[in-house]
Amino acid sequence: MSFRPRTESIIDPHNCENICVMRVSILTREYPPYIYGGAGVHVGQLVPHLRKFTESVDVQAMGEPRAGATSHPEDFPAGANAAITVLGTDVAMANAIPADVDVIHSHTWYANFAGLVGSLYLDVPHVVTSHSLEPHRPWKAEQLGGGYRISSWAEKTAFEAADAVISVSAGMRKDVLASYPDLDPERVHVVRNGIDPDEFRPDADTGILTGFGIDLDRPLVVFVGRITRQKGLVHLVRAARDFDADTQLLLLAGAPDTPQIAAEFDEAFGELSKSRPVTWVEEMLPRAAVRQVLTKATVFACPSIYEPLGIVNLEAMACETAVVASAVGGIPEVVVDGETGLLVPYDPAKADDASFVADFEQKFAADVNALTRDPTRAKAMGKAGRQRCIDEFSWEKIAKETVAVYQEAIDWHHSR
Repeated sequence: MSFRPRTESIIDPHNCENICVMRVSILTREYPPYIYGGAGVHVGQLVPHLRKFTESVDVQAMGEPRAGATSHPEDFPAGANAAITVLGTDVAMANAIPADVDVIHSHTWYANFAGLVGSLYLDVPHVVTSHSLEPHRPWKAEQLGGGYRISSWAEKTAFEAADAVISVSAGMRKDVLASYPDLDPERVHVVRNGIDPDEFRPDADTGILTGFGIDLDRPLVVFVGRITRQKGLVHLVRAARDFDADTQLLLLAGAPDTPQIAAEFDEAFGELSKSRPVTWVEEMLPRAAVRQVLTKATVFACPSIYEPLGIVNLEAMACETAVVASAVGGIPEVVVDGETGLLVPYDPAKADDASFVADFEQKFAADVNALTRDPTRAKAMGKAGRQRCIDEFSWEKIAKETVAVYQEAIDWHHSR
């Protein structure tokens, strides 16, 4: 395949007004409106901004048909383990990539194998974004069994063959290089996740909250996320036993990943609900409704034990809400301790140490109480958080930096 010469070799990622002569294919499992995690939010926000600075952006997605993407049902081979079915869908995605693209960009292990195959077949560079890392999520073996070995292999193979790896935080970059030491550090770049401050903004409406029975005159702590080991929700529920008596807890949390996690959560939730007001909303709410909830929260709680960056913290900050979060992964790059929220130290290596975990939960509760008792301080942190989102995490800035990585990957690929 011949490579089209360019009139522009690279755009300035900090001062880009012109379209770069570049055609991109995005490979993803999630794409609006079918989104359930941070990677889907990332892709949904990134694509329209990439289109401002590139010639064209093709999107290949898994699942239901939807506007703006070529969709591929996850149905082959029929009846196979879910991870094997993903690889079958990856082959279909790779086959559908337009032949004239200049760069392929895959998101999560679900689509990494499609990017690898497409890159080899079309002889174009492959860029992967590390939203998470399989070696750092060993609890997935509970869900996937042998499928976890497949997902781990797909990620490792794609990362080591990629022309560039994008990490969504400096902490994630460190983890990538530790997990895959054969990678050339010069090919691993940091382009952080972002937030749309026009979508997530302070919203004075309270109808959603009153519908859940929330008392608007009492402190409110909110969690938004999945019930997985990664998100640490069980730790929050246990910590809430030490919240001040008038503090309410609202959990916007989907169904647990496994029966074991469900049993642990149900036990903790049942015990907590005997002693204090706690509301669990299982259905996924529209983003506008989540914005209302985040705005009214006194504190947004993020007890994750693993988090590459944590878009949900940005969403809360953009709604002018203070954050209390565990200091893991990329979270300290988002939440500035003492300025936009409070960070609680957590060591994943001590996850099986009961005394350490209990201490973490107690410290988490203490930091939540410190802010619910001082609403003036919490509001000041919320305002500082929104300003930080505007200054540091705009999607236009992220799109420009991503295009710059594409250009480096193209140049490197065709110089080999």
